[in-house]
Amino acid sequence: MSAGHERALRALERRGRLRALAPRRGIDFASNDYLGLAASPELAEAAASALDRGVALGAGGSRLLRGNDPEHEALEAEAQAFFGAESCLYFGGGFIANYALFSTLPARADLVVHDALIHASVIDGMRAGKATVTAATHNDAQSFDDAIARWRAAGGTGRPWIAVESLYSMDGDRAPLSDLITVTRRHDGYLVVDEAHATGALGPDGRGLAHDLEGAPDVISLHTCGKALGVSGALLLAPRLIRDYLINRARPFIYATAPSPLMAATVRASLEIVRRDAPRRERLARLVAFTGEELARRSGISPSGSHIQPVILGADERAVSVARALIDEGFDVRAVRPPTVPEGTARLRISLTLNAGEEAVARLIDTLAPLLNETAA
Repeated sequence: MSAGHERALRALERRGRLRALAPRRGIDFASNDYLGLAASPELAEAAASALDRGVALGAGGSRLLRGNDPEHEALEAEAQAFFGAESCLYFGGGFIANYALFSTLPARADLVVHDALIHASVIDGMRAGKATVTAATHNDAQSFDDAIARWRAAGGTGRPWIAVESLYSMDGDRAPLSDLITVTRRHDGYLVVDEAHATGALGPDGRGLAHDLEGAPDVISLHTCGKALGVSGALLLAPRLIRDYLINRARPFIYATAPSPLMAATVRASLEIVRRDAPRRERLARLVAFTGEELARRSGISPSGSHIQPVILGADERAVSVARALIDEGFDVRAVRPPTVPEGTARLRISLTLNAGEEAVARLIDTLAPLLNETAA
């Protein structure tokens, strides 16, 4: 490693931003396994059953070579029907799916307007693409509208693309999708909705917050499989023309080994579980309500209203210190620092899952409240 790399790591350490891999410890308040499916007997049984009927672990090549397995096609057909879209394309993960989409679809003459807090995968995809890119104020539909109007007034001739998350990964708040689709259609654009943190946990049958927009010719949605669905991969739902274009032009799809057929089979099982098991989502909703009430009562923290609850502490060192103290008390809560979140908003990201119930939440808040008071002094 060069001296420059070493200096960069030391600089991160001085600023309290050096990352390191840490083992799982204590009660889960850090994962995205919102429905507690990742280690569930149901998914274990589905995987075992798939292996018994001869489903392969590996694909053996890209899907354009010999890697296109019947399990991939079966998953895409079932997901297309489940979400109500015209077509589906299965990727190995949400990051690569977003990267493929935004580096491939928007043309040089187009404009991409993204929410200021959009996923890093979208940012990186846009950087690799050809379109003009600009940020809009978080969850402000008028800001999106104004950005497109300014671009048109300056001579923009292509199509606008609006990129948002339906449920934001660090704040737990929801996008104003009804206002955003109005802006999209006013300007003859596309709305791209990343449903990563809503899929499985929110919407009818767990179909996400943009469920009523699925299947529209101007809407593309991304449903990741590694969060509430408990497995891995990502499902890109779109008009068939867009799917066909990605198969032909998206380098991250063309040149990647296809996802595991076994994982595709297990995602199929997960979609069926979330479709039929509404009580899981109801239990999660009750846990969200309980947590919000207790946080507001004990700590004066405003509830997010979702299974992602930020506790914004400001300074990087304070967030790291409080997280470390919680981990020492048996709660797996992680500190999130810039650049993942804006400067001055280092935070705890409390993730609510069915791996921890109300008793565990109450004990977490009992431990957290005095820590917040101590570190504020």
